[in-house]
Amino acid sequence: MDCDLLVVGAGIVGLAHAWAGAKRGWRVVVVERDAACIGASIRNFGFVTVTGQQRGAHWRRARRSRDLWAELAPRAGLRIEHAGLLLAARCEESEALLEAFLATEMGDGCERLDAAQAHRRQPGLRAQGLRGGLYSPHELRVESREAIPRIAAWLAEQHGVAFRFGEAVLEVETPRVRTARATYHAARVVVCGGAELHGLFADRWQPHALTLCQLQMLRVRPPSGFRLNAALMADLSLVRYDGYAALPEARPLLRRLSQERHDAIAHGIHLIAVQSADGTLVVGDSHHYGPVLPPFASDAVDRLILDELRRQLDLPALEVVERWTGIYPVSASAPCLVEAPDERTRLVMVTSGTGASTAFGLAEEVLAGW
Repeated sequence: MDCDLLVVGAGIVGLAHAWAGAKRGWRVVVVERDAACIGASIRNFGFVTVTGQQRGAHWRRARRSRDLWAELAPRAGLRIEHAGLLLAARCEESEALLEAFLATEMGDGCERLDAAQAHRRQPGLRAQGLRGGLYSPHELRVESREAIPRIAAWLAEQHGVAFRFGEAVLEVETPRVRTARATYHAARVVVCGGAELHGLFADRWQPHALTLCQLQMLRVRPPSGFRLNAALMADLSLVRYDGYAALPEARPLLRRLSQERHDAIAHGIHLIAVQSADGTLVVGDSHHYGPVLPPFASDAVDRLILDELRRQLDLPALEVVERWTGIYPVSASAPCLVEAPDERTRLVMVTSGTGASTAFGLAEEVLAGW
């Protein structure tokens, strides 16, 4: 089978490149080793995050990706569950950091809130200890487990993208791509292998000293009628997201949280809470790093995540209905990596857990180089 672009991997990074190629009028084939996407792309929050992304190119990439999500959603029949981000601040040091953030270009369109304004934005916030916060209008939330297969179906139906699921790619020597079932000829190949660090072109990734990050997440059922008006984050997020954490004003906050919230910091926990159409909340997450990560989730870590949720929201009763883990690749040097083994082949990896937030913009950049 001949094509203009062959994409290896049907996660969000692969789908983004397939869409970017299809918009150019290219014949696109996507080859995915599993029978369906089961990796990080369906296990995340579906939270398209602009505010807090690493300053500079990655932040701009996230803004562009957000606009592309807004363009794609109605065309592909995706429901936007809610929009915006409320970041609740309970530490004095967080307030100083938010002021510094708003003074940068990254604060464009964001609003500083006092405690009363934050509570009006989200009536369910715990009033005790609330000092204020920040509201961003930029964020979007989709249901990942539904959005990823729907995007693939839409690309096939409306753009003629050919998907080959359950077919492992064994060798890429562009224009020749050999799989366990067939041989393809492609003018261009983009390999989007996600957390697979030891497969195709492993030698190209070795200099980047990549490792893996495993996170724990939960789906909880709040009391009937509870409504989250926007995605919710809090103080711990300010020392994890580079857009805030790289500012000098983050250092006093990190010192305080390291003392007062030692267990949360030790497990890389910060709060993201988003809501689904059925009223349940997707909540997380923790971060543990290593070249090999055990597949066993810790109940103690889950309880720390739920403690942080209750610290921010008045939720007297919570029922945990699902628990899971996700894994993504991490680089200490860059939020995403693009390698070019030859002029017709690109290797693309998001190495910061921000694939949903940045993949569409990144794919445009990669294809613009051709």
